[in-house]
Amino acid sequence: MSDLDTLVRDAKALFESCQTPAELENAKAQFLGKAGHITVLMKGLGALSIEEKKAQGALINKSKVAIEEALNAKRQALADAELNVQLKAEAIDVSLPARAQASGGLHPVSLTLERIEAIFGSMGFDVAQGPEIETDWFNFTALNTPPDHPARSMHDTFYVEGDYVLRTHTSPMQIRYAVEHVRKHKAALDANEAIPEIRVIAPGRTYRVDSDATHSPMFHQCEGLWIGEAVSFKDLKVVFTDFCYSFFETRDLELRFRPSFFPFTEPSAEIDIKFSSGPLSGRWLEVAGSGQVHPKVVSNMGLDPEKYIGFAFGMGPDRLTMLRYGVNDLRLFFDGDLRFLSQFK
Repeated sequence: MSDLDTLVRDAKALFESCQTPAELENAKAQFLGKAGHITVLMKGLGALSIEEKKAQGALINKSKVAIEEALNAKRQALADAELNVQLKAEAIDVSLPARAQASGGLHPVSLTLERIEAIFGSMGFDVAQGPEIETDWFNFTALNTPPDHPARSMHDTFYVEGDYVLRTHTSPMQIRYAVEHVRKHKAALDANEAIPEIRVIAPGRTYRVDSDATHSPMFHQCEGLWIGEAVSFKDLKVVFTDFCYSFFETRDLELRFRPSFFPFTEPSAEIDIKFSSGPLSGRWLEVAGSGQVHPKVVSNMGLDPEKYIGFAFGMGPDRLTMLRYGVNDLRLFFDGDLRFLSQFK
């Protein structure tokens, strides 16, 4: 066996005996380092003739490649061994049952909105959704709210660049829905024929500059509208009373329609309820505003106020949620505290 074959064999044996990467690098230096055997042999080629240099250089280079292959193989073996030790130490028993995933649930206000929609849906009301950034016309003017009305104050309304606001109520959807309804039945109106009644609720988010235990800058409203040729205040009382009975699942309550003022209804009334039992018994609680739709608003819908009449109401689903579940601070609904929200799953 030649000296180069012996050198390769000794290198492989030394590499194989190494137990750590540090030992392997020290062994490498003996053969491939600046003073290693292969390096010394390469330096010695300078004293040979050209023909001897070619022949001997090829043999030395072949031995160098063999040593490097053995070195890299041992490096990989040590790395694989280290990885196996790590994997064994961090092993997971996949046969064990997985961690249980907590089931989610709807937000309490979402539950209330679904309940409201279901109850009014059973009475034949459509549900209308619309933009939360509204024009001045739909949010104020069409609802008979003049420019000097307090609702337009910067203390009450979020204004957006241009002639837009963050809607302060969902009443604009009443106008939008009614205008579209009139457009669909324009031919019948022009022929002085009867058209289907407008019966719709508009739930959604609204915005006002207000924040305390019972108010939030973002809150929810649900407006309702019923317009026809013979819709009276009596119908309003029947509809809203039946709604309260269904929503609270009890008839153990009273309703009171208290005279008030709203620019878009005339006459107008606040709606209060009083429970006969429970923690809120004996107290009148305001839950909605209502009234007969103002003739100017009916005209802005594209209808003849001498022929069409109806009622509108607006209530706060957030407050209804507080009453239904006995919550005394509105801000709990928007804090994102899972300890609170998980109670409603």
